[in-house]
Amino acid sequence: MGLILVGCGKMGGAMLEGWLDQGVDKASIRIVEQSVEYAESLEKRFGVRALNSIEAIENDFAAEIVILAVKPQGMDDALQSCKRFDGNTTFLSIAAGKTISYFEDFFGDQAQIIRVMPNTPAAVRRGMSVACANKHVSQKIKDQCTNLLEAVGEVAWIDDEALMDPVTAVSGSGPAYVFYMTECLAKAGVASGLPEKLALQLAQVTMAGAGELMRQSDMDVETLRKNVTSPGGTTQAALNVLMDEKGLMPLMEDVIAAATLRSKKLAQ
Repeated sequence: MGLILVGCGKMGGAMLEGWLDQGVDKASIRIVEQSVEYAESLEKRFGVRALNSIEAIENDFAAEIVILAVKPQGMDDALQSCKRFDGNTTFLSIAAGKTISYFEDFFGDQAQIIRVMPNTPAAVRRGMSVACANKHVSQKIKDQCTNLLEAVGEVAWIDDEALMDPVTAVSGSGPAYVFYMTECLAKAGVASGLPEKLALQLAQVTMAGAGELMRQSDMDVETLRKNVTSPGGTTQAALNVLMDEKGLMPLMEDVIAAATLRSKKLAQ
């Protein structure tokens, strides 16, 4: 399977490292980065052929999957160079706001397109990627792409592309919510008298630990919450505030609604 990774920034780099750790043959990968110096540093670091343009890739290199990991504003230029690939190539994009129809308009309505929304915990192999393919992508290619994406975390597939907007709001933007909640938890600790350094340590380790507990536990999140909550105890007192009708739930609904709406506008 020939892979071309167009863009090797934070997300592209995380994917590349995951593939290599999985044992993907280095000879089957080509990296494209516009900066000659950066391309050279990538080749030296990973031992994978890196070039500064798609045109520089060997004509006899069979590209089965092209992963488009460039920023949305750079996608038009990237696609111009991709016209060289034939109908056997599948294009997988991780660019926010770029719809399947956007790529079909460029490559034709017979093109094989997969749209993916990953998130930043992919950098530590704890990412969440949601993928949606058009009708021309075979199950074999879907399975191959699942394996590629699982190198940086978990993968889910959806059939309705419209769900990409709330997916973006929940998991794509979700890490920022967790980081901000951690900031708030630490600042609230300081307001209660804790030293700033200790408050931040407590907040960060608690958030990270709770996340890992959720990942490893067989129990659902509601049960995990109840297990921490003793009737009439301190946690219950705090949850009475968070679970009030004007508490966290209506706020999170507003948060997701705002991000979903913005995602829809970006795709127009």
